[in-house]
Amino acid sequence: MQVIRGLHNLRSEHRGCVATIGNFDGVHLGHQAVFTHLRDQAAAFGLPSTVITFEPQPMEYFAPDAAPARLTRIREKLQALKDAGIDRVVLLEFGPKLASMSAEAFVQELLVVGLDVRFLYVGDDFRFGRGREGGINLLREVGQAHGFEVANMNTFMDGEARISSTRIREALAKGDLELAERNLGRPYRICGRVAHGDARGRTIGFPTANIDLHRKVSPVHGVFAVTVHGLAEGVLPGVANIGNRPTVEGDSRYLLEVHLFDFSRTIYGEHVQVQFCKRLRDELRFESFEALRQQIERDADAARAFFQHEACK
Repeated sequence: MQVIRGLHNLRSEHRGCVATIGNFDGVHLGHQAVFTHLRDQAAAFGLPSTVITFEPQPMEYFAPDAAPARLTRIREKLQALKDAGIDRVVLLEFGPKLASMSAEAFVQELLVVGLDVRFLYVGDDFRFGRGREGGINLLREVGQAHGFEVANMNTFMDGEARISSTRIREALAKGDLELAERNLGRPYRICGRVAHGDARGRTIGFPTANIDLHRKVSPVHGVFAVTVHGLAEGVLPGVANIGNRPTVEGDSRYLLEVHLFDFSRTIYGEHVQVQFCKRLRDELRFESFEALRQQIERDADAARAFFQHEACK
């Protein structure tokens, strides 16, 4: 899969494609269904399937403190798009230039001149351009003038509810991992690199792999039974805390700390995927590290008991 970073990197060889535009946070089953239609149309036209997306997501630019928790960081999203069989991704930096661009200029520079789009999928509620002035009607007018069709994405349902990134975030926030998995089409994972921590866990008998989330807020929080993927030993069970560690004064960062069972190898710098299998409890503040140690011991016992009776795919 080819990744084109920014309008300025579009070249003549990138002209001619079948495209879709959106945030695609989570790359859930609804997104995947759109990508199936996209690939089918691309094959019919004999052109590459192209996903146009943004980094950061627009809400993270306009209202960073109110933006929803990311389901996927850009690295995870790109991997999911590759797994979905997408040929190209146009990754647009969402900053002052893009935010101030008129809807007409956006369509002309990106879709007409830059990509020469032949078929475009967008959602009914897709808005773009300065002040969100553009929508599907403008796209259809431009498409008619320049010879490309614009189709709206269908709504994809889970029972009577619409599959959406918002619904998945709500499920994860409540610890409903089964609902999140059903809408994502896969178990929920967070990936990241193991970093050096403050070694407090080691001092109380529970060394942890510390994974910096590189995000202000996480869609999951609390204590979980988890499996870790990506290490040489294969899938490893453990217990994890994800949050801002209220027992440690002054730590406002969101961190993912994983204690792996019966594991001692040094893994600093390794890139891992942490899969959330069962939510055990909320994150709590303890008056002492001894009280914290006793609770972690109980959490580890609960996670081990879960893995004895349940398989985490």
